[in-house]
Amino acid sequence: MTIREGAIGRSASLLGGLVAALGINQTVLAQSIEEASRLDTITVEGNRLYGMLPSEQTGGYSVDAATVGTKTPAALRDIPQSVSVVTRDAIEDRNFDTLDQLAGRTPGVRVLTNDAGRSSITARGYEYDEYNIDGLPAPMSSREGTLPSLVAFDRVEIMRGPSGLFNSTSEMGGIVNLVRKRATDRFQGHVVGRYGSWDQRYLETDLSGPIDAAGRIRGRVVVAGSDTDGFVDHNDNQRQTFYGTLDADLSEATTLSLAFLRQEKDIAVNNGQATDVEGDLLYPDPDTFHGADWNDFTMYSNDGLVELTHRFAGGGYGRIGARYSERQTEYNYAYGGSGIAEDGSLAASGAAGDFDSQALSLDASYSQPFEALGQVSEFVAGLDHKRYDNDGRAGRARLGNTTVEDIHDLAYVDILETHLASETSDSLEETGLYSKLTFRPLASLALIAGGRLSQYEVTLENHLDGSEHDREGHEFTGYAGLVYDLDAAHSLYASYSEVFKPQTSYGADGDLIEPREGTQYEVGIKGSYFGGDLNARLSAFRLYDENNAVGVVGETYSAPIGKRRVQGAELEVTGSPLPGWDLIAGYTYMDTELQEGDRVPPTFTLAPRNIVTLWSQYGFSEGALAGVHLGAGMTAMSDFGTSAVEAPGYAVFDAMLGYDFTPRLKGQLNVNNLFDREYYSRVGGTSTFNMAGEPASVVASLRYDF
Repeated sequence: MTIREGAIGRSASLLGGLVAALGINQTVLAQSIEEASRLDTITVEGNRLYGMLPSEQTGGYSVDAATVGTKTPAALRDIPQSVSVVTRDAIEDRNFDTLDQLAGRTPGVRVLTNDAGRSSITARGYEYDEYNIDGLPAPMSSREGTLPSLVAFDRVEIMRGPSGLFNSTSEMGGIVNLVRKRATDRFQGHVVGRYGSWDQRYLETDLSGPIDAAGRIRGRVVVAGSDTDGFVDHNDNQRQTFYGTLDADLSEATTLSLAFLRQEKDIAVNNGQATDVEGDLLYPDPDTFHGADWNDFTMYSNDGLVELTHRFAGGGYGRIGARYSERQTEYNYAYGGSGIAEDGSLAASGAAGDFDSQALSLDASYSQPFEALGQVSEFVAGLDHKRYDNDGRAGRARLGNTTVEDIHDLAYVDILETHLASETSDSLEETGLYSKLTFRPLASLALIAGGRLSQYEVTLENHLDGSEHDREGHEFTGYAGLVYDLDAAHSLYASYSEVFKPQTSYGADGDLIEPREGTQYEVGIKGSYFGGDLNARLSAFRLYDENNAVGVVGETYSAPIGKRRVQGAELEVTGSPLPGWDLIAGYTYMDTELQEGDRVPPTFTLAPRNIVTLWSQYGFSEGALAGVHLGAGMTAMSDFGTSAVEAPGYAVFDAMLGYDFTPRLKGQLNVNNLFDREYYSRVGGTSTFNMAGEPASVVASLRYDF
């Protein structure tokens, strides 16, 4: 297919600027640039990006390509939507352990903070409700604490905006794809240990290498555990992860990969602080705990994955993948149930849940490059299937009046046994046939078009009243885009994307309401510099969400009358401007509007108009400072709030100091909230979800590579 050898063209452009500045003959220069430009595009058999190295091997903050929302790997400049890729180095430089920790420092993404692993991740006003592992989806829920830990993954790919071509029933905000660590053909391993404020402890072991003498069978095992008391009193948080994978070359062209991922969480739930009765934030000590000492939350998940790939003669690439996931969550906790009165009293409330879910996703795809009009284009076609089954019980209770000082001494209550509020089963099953064509009529122009035909069925059963509701149907989602190369470094792009989302609200006839429908228009310019080491993007978007179910006043049913509009702009720069210098910088502007209906999602009201994200680190390789790594960053946002509580904007600064004692032994010191800024990262109502921001903290770590 057609690929860029960008280093030649970019070097020519840089040389041209230098020569012009020095007054050297431009005719000679133009001839040199023209000759170099002819080499800027080459044709090969097959998509070379299928063989791209993992980010743990290439290092730095940039990658050659991504697969999120594209099915076949594509250079970031060739994807006509907003995509961020967070590499293994970026994850380790910031000590990101969970997906929500990473998302909170990623441009264009907003996190509604809760306990690590229980937060809500949003983009463009909508919460991500799935995460993919190598393109295979399963549900993700903040309530059920199923946000994954990151130790098993090489990088995280985040797309903003709908991509119904390959994830047609996902949320409007986009797709998260986690790319697994793979077994290596040479032995490698490392051990990481960390200790920090609030008794933070973390230990990780990662071993990989060939199993047989010929290296045709390779394995990898990753084990990690963390434990912290948390900066909020009583807010313990323990996590464990086990990951194992086996890769076998069945032939020179065929590879089989098997993987198993186990994750566990045990958390003493913190649901935030109460305000006063007027909804004013009180700014008590950040460690103030508005909960009982018996607050508890446990979760485990098991994921099994199978992947078979084959490279065909002529450049074709086939892949069959399957993922089975099971999750179980139980919680029982108390929290503030009202605002705090002048005498210090408040009501206490309780919540409990017991949820079991299973998810199966299957995907078979084939891609093929082909030559037309003297250029190389590519098509991909495939069939996928997913089924999500969920069984859950939930309870809520009023636990009487108390005070902030006494709420942690509340007598234990088994809320599910005494205050069961709902008991439901629901399922979503979808089968889709998809195809996408990337056609290049010119070397500088890519036209992208695709479509997906989905057959879906969603069911809801209420075990308390015996009612059953279901809906099935067919949906077509289309996709169109174009990418035009202005020069060797810059591309203009535009795209149109669709998505639909089945709903579990029912209408007056007792049937589930038709799915929500989302469309997005996006335009922008992307740049790639220094041989692809630095990538930049400036984009503008408008998204419409229609057919949202809204409750009918005085009735138990809903009506599909909701309509929303989101628009905004993003700027992102990621990569290495100079050798040893890594950078992530972004700015997001967003404007949300409820056009019809009266149900405003909390993710809309909690979305600041302006968010700035910045992180930079520099590693010295020579001189007296050789081996020293210095990092600093900022996360800032403008005012945000809900209908009940408003919070001022804030800016928080972080820093990092690292040192390579030897090529194998490295130390690192991370300081978060360097200036101990007092702020709220999230607000909710007068009673709960007002989350104090993390105070200044220090974490020291050591890593030894075998």
